[in-house]
Order: sequence, then C-alpha cells, then structure tokens
Amino acid sequence: MNIKITYNWLLEYLDTDADPYELQKYLSLSGPSIERIEKVDDDYVFDIEVTSNRVDMASVFGIALEAQAILPMFGKKARIKHNPLSFYSFNQITPSNKLALKVTVADLTLCSRFSAVILSNIHVKPAPEIIRKRLQMCDIKSINNVVDISNYLMLSLGQPTHMFDYDGIGKGVMILRESKKGEKIKTLDDKEFVLAGGDIVIEDGNGQIVDLCGIMGGFSSSIKSSTKNVVLFVQTYSKQKIRRTSMVTGQRTIAATYFEKGLDEERVEPTLTYGVELLQNYAGAQVASQIYDIYPNPYKMNIINVSQDDIRRVMGVDISEETVIAILNNLGFQAQKKHSQTYQIMIPSWRKDDIEIKEDIVEEIARVYGYYQLPNVIQPTIYIKQPKEIETLFTLQQKVKHFLKNIGLHEVMNYSMVSGDLFTLFDLDPKDHLEIQNTISEEIRYLRRSLLPSLIKNMKENQGKKDILKFFEIAKVYHPKEGELPDEQYKLSFSTNTSFSDLKGIIEALLTELNISNITFKNSSEQMFSPNIQAGMYVNDKSIGYIGQLKPMYQDKMTIKQNVILAELNFQPLANYYQIVTTYTPPSQYAIVKLDLTIQYDPAITFEDISQNAKKTSPLLDKVEFVNQYQNNITLRFYFGSHERNITESEAKDELEKIKHQCSI
Repeated sequence: MNIKITYNWLLEYLDTDADPYELQKYLSLSGPSIERIEKVDDDYVFDIEVTSNRVDMASVFGIALEAQAILPMFGKKARIKHNPLSFYSFNQITPSNKLALKVTVADLTLCSRFSAVILSNIHVKPAPEIIRKRLQMCDIKSINNVVDISNYLMLSLGQPTHMFDYDGIGKGVMILRESKKGEKIKTLDDKEFVLAGGDIVIEDGNGQIVDLCGIMGGFSSSIKSSTKNVVLFVQTYSKQKIRRTSMVTGQRTIAATYFEKGLDEERVEPTLTYGVELLQNYAGAQVASQIYDIYPNPYKMNIINVSQDDIRRVMGVDISEETVIAILNNLGFQAQKKHSQTYQIMIPSWRKDDIEIKEDIVEEIARVYGYYQLPNVIQPTIYIKQPKEIETLFTLQQKVKHFLKNIGLHEVMNYSMVSGDLFTLFDLDPKDHLEIQNTISEEIRYLRRSLLPSLIKNMKENQGKKDILKFFEIAKVYHPKEGELPDEQYKLSFSTNTSFSDLKGIIEALLTELNISNITFKNSSEQMFSPNIQAGMYVNDKSIGYIGQLKPMYQDKMTIKQNVILAELNFQPLANYYQIVTTYTPPSQYAIVKLDLTIQYDPAITFEDISQNAKKTSPLLDKVEFVNQYQNNITLRFYFGSHERNITESEAKDELEKIKHQCSI
C-alpha cells in the first residue's frame, strides 16, 4: 500500500537533521520506499510504499519510528521527541454520565477491540488550516472539522476511526454483528448496498444498520452541520471479513486498506484519547459519557532470545552489542543483554504478526544495519543426497513427461483442491475426501483422490479449440486416514477424445519406453466407465491402473460432445518396475508374415485372453495387434515369424487356424 505524509508533519514526532532528500535516500535503502517527493509551498510531500505486512509503518508516527532506527546508521541525528503511543491513555479522559450507549458485540471474533466515547457540545465548522492543508496535500478532501480530525488521526497513527452523529443512532444502541443476506445499508456517500451476508455491521435500537464496519458509515448517522453530539468510535476488526466485504462491494476505501491488513489493538487507546484532545481543541467538544472499551484478550508481551552466534550465523558479520541494542530499541523493541552472548527482546504489540522467531529479529537488525554492508561470501553448503527412491521417482517423472510431450500429448497442471460440485457430477461423495478448513472459496474446498474429474473438466473447457485433444497430468492425490496424516500417492492420468485403442497404444508405448514388460489388460468394473469399454492394467499380474471410456451420462452432464477416453496409473509401481538398463533383443533376420482376422465382438472374450492363448498355441506367433472395430466386428493382426528360418504364408495360415480353434473365435 502507498501513503502520503509531509515532511513538516513528520518533524512533529521526529527530531532530525536529515533534509527531505536525505530521508528519501536513507529510508529507501533500509526500510519503506519513498518513491516520490513533491515540494508544496514550504513543505514536502512524501509518497511512500509500505509493504503489506508492515501496516504499522503506514502513518506519520510509523515512518518516524523507522527513521529513528535507520538514519543514525548513516550518521544523521534522529530521535523520537513525541511518542503518542506512550503519551496518550484513557486516564487522561474524565468520564461523564450525561449520555449513554448500550453496546453489544455479538461475536468477539469479528471485532477484537471496540472502544467508543460520546462527546457533546460539538460545533461543526471548517477544520483549522494546518489540518485542512495537510490532508489536502495527502490527497484527502477536507469536509469539516469533525470528519477531518478522523482522517487526521488515521494518517497520524495508522488507526482508522469513525465519527457517528449520536442522535442518529436509534435509542443509543449499537449492536455489532454479522449481516444477513439481503440486508441493505445506505452509506454516507448516498449509495445503497444489498449485503451478501457475513459482513460486519452495526445495528441501532431501531433495527437500522448504521455502519458497514471498516468500509464506510451509514448515511443516517453521518456528521451534519447540525450535529451536536458525536460518538468517537475506534476499533479493530477481522481482517479477512473486511477484505471480503471491500472486494464484494467494490468499496476500496482507505480505512479498508488498513483494516484488511490487521491492526494493533493496543493502538486503539492512544488514538481515541488523541481524538478526544483534537475534538476538544478544534470542535469545542466535552466528554459526555464513560469510555466504552470491550477488549477481552489484551496483548501479552512475547519475548524472543537471540544470541550473538545467531546474528553472526545469519548475517555473516560480527555486530557490536551497542549497535544491536540501539537498532532494536529505536525500532520500538525492548532489548537488553540477558547473558554474555544472549539478548532478550520484548516484541511490541504492533509487530506481533511479523516477528515470531529469532530469524525475524536478525532480519530486522540486518536491514537497518544495511544489506549492502554484508560481505559477499558464499556460505558453506552441505549437499544432502536424496534417498534413491526419491531420485528415481523424480527421474522417472521427467522421463515420462518428456516422452509423452514428444508423441503429441499436452501436460496439464490442475489445482489439487477442487469443489465438491465436481465430485457430485460423477456420483463421488465429497465426504470421502479431505476437506480444507477455512477455505477462501468453495471452488477449492476438497483435496483430490483422483485426477480424472479435473482432466474431464479440461476436456470440456478445450472442446472446440482443437479437433484432437490428448492431455496428461502427473500429480499427488490424497486419501484420508483416520487419526493420521493422509496417504499421498502420485498418479499419472490421461484424457483424450480419440479412441480406446489409441490411448491404450500410448500407454503401451510409454511402458515399453520404460522397459516395463509383462503388461496385461483384464476386465474391470470402474464406476465412471462404460461397462464394455474399460480394462484394468497389470504388470506381472499386479494392478497398476485402469483405462476406459467415460459413461455417456457423465459426458452429458459435462456437455462434452465427443467420447472421452480416460486412464489413471499408480505412479509408484511404475518406479518399482522401471528398468534404467535396457536389454537389447535383436529382431529376427527372417521375414515376418502378417495375417488379419475379423471376428464378431464377444464381451465375454477379452483381447488379452485372445493374445495370451494365441501365444501359447503357436510358437511361431510373435505378437497380436488390435487394428480397428466396425459395429460388432473387430479386426486383429497376427504376426508370425521365426529366428531360425523363413516361414511360408501357408504355414502362417495353418497356425492361425489352430489359434481360431483353440480360442474359439
């Protein structure tokens, strides 16, 4: 995200001798990137890019804190002269019982901290020139003193706030809850939204939604020229909820960009207190209620220990104790020497989400110290040889992909996560699949047990683009195991719109390329396939997969116009049978006699049965091939030959008659 702040505004928090251009140069080297500087009258406007995980920097004070740590590394003076986080507290506000709110937070996971106070005697008028001018330089339009103070607080401390007209909140009741589907709100920009449900909203005592939380307030409770009583409202929300609402409604407000990145609950108190001070000074406000603060889970200080060896190991240099402690303390950490070689570091609340382990601490030291100062030394590397089975599996995958691409197939890479709807199309039960918790979309809720549904979807999406489609995918599938981690298996799957025999030939060619022999095909009963157009695949009589034509009913459900032929192989057995060393068998030097035989299709007799029985019957038979099928007639091709002599066509015909008799065809 990008923010704009001004140089003179920054100097209210930071005492430094660095000029605007030195600030730009040095901060950009080690922290937030100041992309542009624009001189406006007697001030300078910084356009600053802040990384998404460092929303704590997205304010005037946040940049001041970074400058305090970075500038001294370049010989420039830098010191925080006013720290609002420690200066402002609720103790500075004298409560009153003049007005009251009845506050309910229906679900504390929606709002981790809810703070509010009512202020009376408000005089709505233009904001002071210094506030108006600073907001305008930061591309925020000035509205009036009350609204401008809300925006000023946000840019000062990085915490959005909201100002309600207290008299526009029915019965003084605020109920923070999730919206229901179909509920409506008219926002303060005079737009009406129909909510999808699951948004964070505030409902008043009249049942009216007065705030689309984290996005924009409601029109009925907006600040008007007649407003006399104001609710200053400061809060932190579920970042996931705010992001979703912002995207669904298309309302990409500045407040939403803050909330969706996750804000520090501890910053709520100083922001509300500072807001009361500004409203008292510039709007004549008087505190008219108690302070409402719902904060069930206060921040517990996290402590990380880092040794001098940790710093040396990661950075490759020795840094003095004074430098380490100065860098960390200037960034807002509380660092002290615990033992002779160990530092104890207390993590401030605003860094709780991105500082979790000691390497995070070392990274902070390294970036402020300066990556450019680290030596160009190649760290010692230990090569850990992978187990043979892993190397073989990887080598085999590359070989298979290379071969299949060379013979005209296209590799597809689908998500491992799919929707339950895809399973139900093929009468598969989603409950038999692993379900992902807290998924961001129904389209990626379940882990696949088979690659075939995804490949069928690929066929649907690509029909009409090419006459012939041939796809393959190698990926893991996941089988649930109760009380244990899932069983992960690699699968090799195919889909095509050509023919059963074509795909069968591709698989046979692949297995031959891998020097895998003793391949047989047997009857199978896979639920997705047409009963008489499918087969199980075996090597040494052990199952390695199946092949078949998709049932017409599933083809119709997917609105696919051509037949779909599918196959799925277990990849691990292929690795077990894979022979890297090829045994060369020279072809016979004598002529081969080829004879074709057309027979009537009988579902009780498989091609594999014919092939195996024929080879047992005739010692001169080399192989049998499937040629084609026309209606109920199938043509087979028989190859006869000998390694010792030429055989005649008459001998071959005699052998074929024996085969016909033995196989009853």
